[in-house]
Amino acid sequence: MDPRIRDHAETIVEHSVSLEAGDNVVIQLPPEAADLATALYELCGDIGANPVWIAYSDRAARAHLLAADDFETPQHQLAFYEQTDAFIIARGGSNVTETSDVPPEANAAHRRAMKPVQTERLSKRWCLTQFPTSGHAQLAGMSTEAYENFVWDAVSLDWDEQQAFQAQMVEILDPADEVRITAGEETDVTMSVAGNQTINDNGEKNLPGGEVFTAPVKHSVNGTVYFDMPLYRYGREIEDVRVRFEDGKVVSHSAGRNEELLTGILDTDDGSRFLGELGIGMNRAIDQFTYNMLFDEKMGDTVHMAVGAAYPETVGEENELNESAEHVDMIVDMSGDSTIEVDGEVVQRNGTFVFEDEF
Repeated sequence: MDPRIRDHAETIVEHSVSLEAGDNVVIQLPPEAADLATALYELCGDIGANPVWIAYSDRAARAHLLAADDFETPQHQLAFYEQTDAFIIARGGSNVTETSDVPPEANAAHRRAMKPVQTERLSKRWCLTQFPTSGHAQLAGMSTEAYENFVWDAVSLDWDEQQAFQAQMVEILDPADEVRITAGEETDVTMSVAGNQTINDNGEKNLPGGEVFTAPVKHSVNGTVYFDMPLYRYGREIEDVRVRFEDGKVVSHSAGRNEELLTGILDTDDGSRFLGELGIGMNRAIDQFTYNMLFDEKMGDTVHMAVGAAYPETVGEENELNESAEHVDMIVDMSGDSTIEVDGEVVQRNGTFVFEDEF
């Protein structure tokens, strides 16, 4: 076993989910990540935690999505998750386009049925991470070895140091009322964050971490956004996304590729046309776009916004929580001709923060 797999497992167990004796742990990994499952099981044994490995398969999921006429919430899975203390989930697989021929309406129906399960899972201690596989390496345009190095370098940062760097942005954003983001000629959007909380993501729930994020006040978002960096969703690439917000809601949209998939996402439910998240990428160690949102949204010089569900911990008691079965992040490149303004003050210009020497 590559020793970096053991290091990865230790970071998950000790830093991300802080396992303790007696914890019931669900480890949800693809078969390709069997070495990581083995390392996690060993660490659970050392601690006295109780692991269960659920091996998931995109191929099997595709078969179910194509065959089913309707979807119901799996009550047995929900009951299982209710008895769980911590979740460890890793992406990875041999074919990242396995579900590319599943109709958008089937994906949307399945997401709606799974929403109670997702909500239960997110109420526990959890970590989403990546196991480097050849499928994801190919998607990133990298050799398998180069991608392994990329992933394990990204998850092995000094997370205390990264947290301290990001805390400077939290101090600016957390007490703020209004945020305005401009980029190029097509992005100019404003939103209120008044009363909501800003989270410092330092490799706990997402590994790697490297962002600060909050939730917009639900009906406050107005303007246009050109998401100039592509995203991969349900095995397909969506690119050149343009949206217009009025009173928080996406009222028009287009995409240069797979627009029908974007439409299906936005039509999932009542909350899927509202923003659930505003995130600011701050991880300078992630310097290559890989078509993997777990990494791409953390890149320095980027901002991402997610249509769909807001994380409850970001929404203040006086504000409305946007609820949805979807949560889809989309990225704006902020490296040039761009600003982030907080309460009228420019706090980032062309990707450089006000607290960095280059500003």
